[in-house]
Amino acid sequence: MMTTSARGATGKTADPALLVLEDGRTFRGRAFGAVGETFGEAVFSTGMTGYQETLTDPSYHRQVVVMTAPHVGNTGVNDEDPESARIWVAGYVVRDPARTPSNWRATRSLDQELRDQGVVGISGVDTRALTRHLRERGAMRVGIFSGEAAARSEAELLAAVRGVPAMKGADLCGEVATQQAYVVPAIGEKRFTVAAVDLGIKGMTPHRMAERGIEVHVLPAGASVEDIYAVRPDGVFFSNGPGDPATAEHPVALMRAVLERGTPLFGICFGNQILGRALGFGTFKLKYGHRGINQPVQDRTTGKVEVTAHNHGFAVDAPLDRVSDTPYGRAEVSHVCLNDDVVEGLRLLDKPAFSVQYHPEAAAGPHDAAYLFDRFVELMRDNNQHSATLMEDQRA
Repeated sequence: MMTTSARGATGKTADPALLVLEDGRTFRGRAFGAVGETFGEAVFSTGMTGYQETLTDPSYHRQVVVMTAPHVGNTGVNDEDPESARIWVAGYVVRDPARTPSNWRATRSLDQELRDQGVVGISGVDTRALTRHLRERGAMRVGIFSGEAAARSEAELLAAVRGVPAMKGADLCGEVATQQAYVVPAIGEKRFTVAAVDLGIKGMTPHRMAERGIEVHVLPAGASVEDIYAVRPDGVFFSNGPGDPATAEHPVALMRAVLERGTPLFGICFGNQILGRALGFGTFKLKYGHRGINQPVQDRTTGKVEVTAHNHGFAVDAPLDRVSDTPYGRAEVSHVCLNDDVVEGLRLLDKPAFSVQYHPEAAAGPHDAAYLFDRFVELMRDNNQHSATLMEDQRA
């Protein structure tokens, strides 16, 4: 066990902690962050940086994140980098946490931030062994126990872990989405209006659109078709979010209504899975998912390879080798993961709609996929020009 893991940010010896997987394997360590117990789905993130953005990504709701990078917390925590108003991960697992943050932007330590927000974590764990276990056995339910919560027998703790709901079948986007609509104004001259359906949106996403002159109306996950078109949108956006897309009946129905109207549409992550379902494709749970900021994806329309940010445990089941006929015209797989051939993007050929499975807002990096927001702008521009031409023809 790493000696640096035995002490918290205050220098006091941390409480012993125990991580229990649903298949019975355990890992011992020290409390990191809040002391107590927590449950969720054990997943691993391969990002070496950007832990603050990971922690505050609503897509991680009900997940216990294992960091594969051994040293975490060196840059501390600040008030500029969060992707939402709170930490969403259910628990946090690190090998060697920094004793003291060392960055001019830091205002507090990662350990203190986890404590302040009541997030139970564990340090001093062999995260390489844990990650290999999850790669072989798949993502699974897990519990972290420290302090009095760890005093029970391992049999009792294992029973508690097995008693929590699994991620498959979980309907979670309504738990993380905004309850009230709000507007992110365009930066500079306003060019377009977008209705963004919040299924777990990250703060950087509407900001990336605002940078391109888009006024973004962020709507709750339960928004109606009337709510969307009340803002007179040039385009509609469906965000990332947590949970099983097989449960997302309302977002699927909402997207189908948008597709029927032919409004330019862009979806990311959960929004990609929603588009897949709206087109008639199925979805399935990946063995251990893609999480981190170093996943290689090929844009099949250009042949270029992008290094991309991912956070998903489900994927769309669509054919890679042919164009598919759907109720909304022809569709094709536009992007594919080079590690395992998982569908990473969809594109309609007869309507202005596309989606990707990853996070082009690039928080926290990389920036290879930023062009996708420009592609959305082009769709809205071309659609507006086409509509104007039709109106002129009708007048003539």
